[in-house]
Amino acid sequence: MSDKVSPLRQPSGAPGITALSRELAGLIVEALNLEVAPGDIDPEASLYGEGLGLDSIDILEIALVVSKQYGVQLRADSEENVRIFGSLRQLAEYVTAHRTK
Repeated sequence: MSDKVSPLRQPSGAPGITALSRELAGLIVEALNLEVAPGDIDPEASLYGEGLGLDSIDILEIALVVSKQYGVQLRADSEENVRIFGSLRQLAEYVTAHRTK
């Protein structure tokens, strides 16, 4: 029997989430023209306010890019958005669970 963890059951610190977090960080920096390197974005820091300092318009831009890139349906009026966009890692976990591309 293999000791490998199934890609569908990877813990949040798993390589798949980490790689996707880095990819998402690059998309965010590019979409918003941020003056920060993607690798400098803390995957656990808040995307709103004190963390990365994004506002609701920035989050809408990210939602559009993520939707186009991964086929994830994000709604502006969803009560889950606070959780989904809580951090880069939470966004990566959501995309992993809901992506169609």
